[in-house]
Amino acid sequence: MRKTDIDIQNFRELIRKGLDLTFKKLLSQKKAQNGFLILSENGKIKKVSAAEIKN
Repeated sequence: MRKTDIDIQNFRELIRKGLDLTFKKLLSQKKAQNGFLILSENGKIKKVSAAEIKN
């Protein structure tokens, strides 16, 4: 592998970690507010209570 390939893989991993952390923060905020999340599953839009989602 070239150095640029390793840099790109590292960058992608950092993005994944950031997205995971952001989702966890959003979920905890929505749970505190008894809120809902709007998600797409198999092309269908679903409204899900944040309390139903496990961390």
